[in-house]
Amino acid sequence: MQEWANQLCENRQFGSKMTDSKYFTTTKKGEIFELKAELNSDKKEKKKEAVKKVIASMTVGKDVSALFPDVVNCMQTDNLELKKLVYLYLMNYAKSQPDMAIMAVNTFVKDCEDPNPLIRALAVRTMGCIRVDKITEYLCEPLRKCLKDEDPYVRKTAAVCVAKLHDINAQLVEDQGFLDTLKDLISDSNPMVVANAVAALSEIAESHPNSNLLDLNPQTINKLLTALNECTEWGQIFILDCLANYTPRDDRESQSICERVTPRLSHANSAVVLSAVKVLMKFMEMLPKDLDYYGTLLKKLAPPLVTLLSAEPELQYVALRNINLIVQRRPEILKHEMKVFFVKYNDPIYVKLEKLDIMIRLASQANIAQVLAELKEYATEVDVDFVRKAVRAIGRCAIKVEQSAERCVSTLLDLIQTKVNYVVQEAIVVIKDIFRKYPNKYESVIATLCENLDSLDEPEARAAMIWIVGEYAERIDNADELLESFLEGFHDESTQVQLQLLTAIVKLFLKKPTETQELVQQVLSLATQDSDNPDLRDRGYIYWRLLSTDPVAAKEVVLAEKPLISEETDLIEPTLLEELICHIGTLASVYHKPPSAFVEGSRGVQHKRLPGSAGSGESAESPDTGSAAGATEAPPAVIPSQGDLLGDLLNLDLTPPTTTGPPPPTSSGMQMGAMDLLGGGLDSLVGLLFERSCRMGAGFGAAPAVMPASFNAPVGGGLDDLFDLGGGVGLPMGAYNPPKTIWLPAMKAKGLEITGVFVRRAGVIQMEMTLNNKAMSVMTDFAIQFNRNSFGLAPAGPLQILTPLGPNQSIEAALPLSTVGPVMKMEPLNNLQVAVKNNIDVFYFSCQYPISMLFVEDGKMERQVFLATWKDIPNDNEAQFQIKDCHLNSDAASNKLQSSNIFTIAKRTVEGQDMLYQSMKLTNGIWVLAELRVQTGNPNYTISLKCRAPEVCQCVFQNYEAVLKN
Repeated sequence: MQEWANQLCENRQFGSKMTDSKYFTTTKKGEIFELKAELNSDKKEKKKEAVKKVIASMTVGKDVSALFPDVVNCMQTDNLELKKLVYLYLMNYAKSQPDMAIMAVNTFVKDCEDPNPLIRALAVRTMGCIRVDKITEYLCEPLRKCLKDEDPYVRKTAAVCVAKLHDINAQLVEDQGFLDTLKDLISDSNPMVVANAVAALSEIAESHPNSNLLDLNPQTINKLLTALNECTEWGQIFILDCLANYTPRDDRESQSICERVTPRLSHANSAVVLSAVKVLMKFMEMLPKDLDYYGTLLKKLAPPLVTLLSAEPELQYVALRNINLIVQRRPEILKHEMKVFFVKYNDPIYVKLEKLDIMIRLASQANIAQVLAELKEYATEVDVDFVRKAVRAIGRCAIKVEQSAERCVSTLLDLIQTKVNYVVQEAIVVIKDIFRKYPNKYESVIATLCENLDSLDEPEARAAMIWIVGEYAERIDNADELLESFLEGFHDESTQVQLQLLTAIVKLFLKKPTETQELVQQVLSLATQDSDNPDLRDRGYIYWRLLSTDPVAAKEVVLAEKPLISEETDLIEPTLLEELICHIGTLASVYHKPPSAFVEGSRGVQHKRLPGSAGSGESAESPDTGSAAGATEAPPAVIPSQGDLLGDLLNLDLTPPTTTGPPPPTSSGMQMGAMDLLGGGLDSLVGLLFERSCRMGAGFGAAPAVMPASFNAPVGGGLDDLFDLGGGVGLPMGAYNPPKTIWLPAMKAKGLEITGVFVRRAGVIQMEMTLNNKAMSVMTDFAIQFNRNSFGLAPAGPLQILTPLGPNQSIEAALPLSTVGPVMKMEPLNNLQVAVKNNIDVFYFSCQYPISMLFVEDGKMERQVFLATWKDIPNDNEAQFQIKDCHLNSDAASNKLQSSNIFTIAKRTVEGQDMLYQSMKLTNGIWVLAELRVQTGNPNYTISLKCRAPEVCQCVFQNYEAVLKN
């Protein structure tokens, strides 16, 4: 489309005396025949009019490919305007008519030797845009001549053509030596040729990150800097981006380059300015900070950045996103420019929010009074999102600048008095952070906060208020009543509030044990028995266990002194910031994400570093969230120590320990409450829980007449109780294999029908196919190929069909597969595109493989690693599904799943509901963890899946459903 736009703009120079809009207004039908006649007319003017009509039809989306031979015949002309139009048509339709496009090759070759340089350049530009393999080899000789043409306009066009040809056929470009010619063009006398050669080499280097195409050295850099002053603005951007990839030898060379790049800061094009800033930010790393020039450079960087903020809002936003990165790396550049970031009344919301962020980053003791006055003003605006951010900003100022904390708290209290609901809620959230930063300093405001308890309806604000009540329970007389009021709607609260409420009530119990036994009993029961959330249950069990074994230890753990929160909690991680600084002026600097996070395929995934800190440590590779294969990192083997809370949870047996001697002595005030609680509360809860388990167990076999030994075992020996594999998880039965399905119908493949199925046997994935010949001719010479796919599936060898396949005959074939092929994310993830060739033709089809084909035999995770990994994977990566109409008990389900390499790590029963904890590992190293809940008498199972690559979960669920229902 860009090429069309360029061509059409150039055509305006030769434009007709009358407007060309008339070509777009016709609604006549059946005009293809008329156009064909006009294109073959002897009159040049009539022929040109016809080509214009064809181009107009093509532009509005009509299919005029039928006119291809007639339009190509019009190429033989001296009229430059007509030639441009024909070339435009060729670019669009050559791919759909490759055989016809060969007709145009002779004209291209001839035009590349035309005395007019415009025609030579036009020919070579069009050649680069025709992406047809059949004709690329014919274009090599004309391109070689144009790369050495006497006219710089032709040479610069040919340089870009090399990059386009490389994209079509990289091997051809390397064999023909075009890359060496391109490198020679960097020394060209014309600056635009140099800029285009740099742009072409950079483009090729991006798709081949390991090739050393741009071998930058001081001599080359000098040539680029010389060309920088004379080429167009886009040429300057290409050269500056290339300079940013160079690492100077020492600080003197770095200073020399900075001095020659600095004039670009005053350029009118904002893209040139940002590219220059990128180069200077990178090379500044190598300058000593005590150097006079370093201070001068800092002063020179501020004005161009400020100037960018006077542009239209969209450009302002891009500039602000880049400034945000620069300020995090070097706040001293803009420390005296706070006022330019003050919000204007007519700024769009996205500009306002970005300015606010930068204001906080620049806030210091010197300007805090000015900043606070602004923020208080913003908090009375009408835009809700902006007001929320302004209130949060006041809290961030208090945390960042200690001297301003008191003034910030006072400002927040004034805002709470306005009784505006969303303002009050944001204020409470930030006051919680201020309490964390300055303990025992501003707690006098708690009474004011409690007055607004009823107005809180947002999860974050409710959670913050609950934290404050729990943390300072000893200072609030009615803390138990306040927390009890939240407990009434416990199941309607968000997970964030539930977790905070559980912790707050346990804190309250540890501070006031005699008054709050029933309350803590109630919340532990709600969290462990009535909740479906694994995180909430886990935390409930941890507290339960702590309180029931050693209340003193519980007090030390739960009421431990908390670390002070950091000043800036939203700073970009340093290695990522370094990479983003190297990408200033690109999309990465606007998204604040590395290119590998949003660019598909191999391009743009080189991780760049600032020179001074390149050796400071390896960057964590950003996983490509758009690719299943990108998330192949192995789960961290977080194995908790025996005394660790997480590890202790694994030993949980849901009963208090039975001891023969007296309980260990504890502090008198604590002992009374704890023993009361355990005697009348948790014991009875556990007893009830056990009785229910026994009753429910009758459906699976004889209920135990006495309490099992594990319930009387010491605390440390309860591992077999919670994670017991001996209770019925038997030997695996035969693996489930789905029936063969039709992959390629005979009517779509000239009589060849293929049915097939994927199986995994002894660790080998196979594609088992039946090929059926429903045609009248014999089929031979079979071959098969896969397109790139999500998990790198590829044939491990050729398709072995050694005998001809006669009419009405069928043959079985088994194709072993490997998982080391090229990877590309498919939709759906388990989609496989296949090409099958025989003596008749090539046929294409797509099929979906069950993801269990990729589950490896060593996918059984260690129990402790399982629990630690479950905790380590973010909650956002958890997916929950229902499997309906399944009538297996948990043991039978476990056996069936194990035959598909889904391994049960542990099993426990709570209130007649069996919970199976399972793991599976894919061939590319991705682990998937599962919790399968099976309720006696209920044909619907619930499954929760957690994985570092959440895209996999849907396929895994479908596999569970297929295995369990068949």
